[in-house]
Amino acid sequence: MKIFFSPASPFVRKCMVVAHELGVADRIEKLPSAAGPVKRDARILPNNPLGQVPTFLTDDGQVLFDSRVICEYLDTMHGGQLFPAAGAERWARLTELSLADGMTGAALLARYETMLRPEALRWSDWTDGQLDKVRTGLEWLEAAAPSFGARVDIGTIAFGCALGYMDFRFPSVDWRAQAPNSAKWFAAFNQRPSMQATVPVA
Repeated sequence: MKIFFSPASPFVRKCMVVAHELGVADRIEKLPSAAGPVKRDARILPNNPLGQVPTFLTDDGQVLFDSRVICEYLDTMHGGQLFPAAGAERWARLTELSLADGMTGAALLARYETMLRPEALRWSDWTDGQLDKVRTGLEWLEAAAPSFGARVDIGTIAFGCALGYMDFRFPSVDWRAQAPNSAKWFAAFNQRPSMQATVPVA
């Protein structure tokens, strides 16, 4: 198995956290990449027309993208239970995944606006609007986090990666002050070996 890898991507991280939880991370070859929103990586394009990470190559030659597909593939193929098979629990975990990914995507867009767009063209309302999605997502998470307990599944993994990305790229945003329940849950979840093994690097 191979993955086009970026040590800073929260979506790549989510895949690798899943791989660590399933005990197969050491079987995945990390392919270097330099994917970006403006200049795409020509090495990825033959496999993924979007030129984005994560892009995953299975042992039988199939190409998978994006992170949600890759994570469920790994869970299905390696006997995991990170994705419930059916019923209300499955829809609940997928909804959590969607919210966490939406928060992460909004934070990424805010990062691109402040770091990649020429300063004269930056739009502060855009950045504020994206980070407000993170804020309102945290409101939902704050109410839900006390019920998470010791759960380890695609919902909690996705939230862990979302909050980890906020710490990584937006250290000046004091999300813990807004969401103490979420902060308490994250402090414990972030100590998992899978999370510690995938700490993002600039």
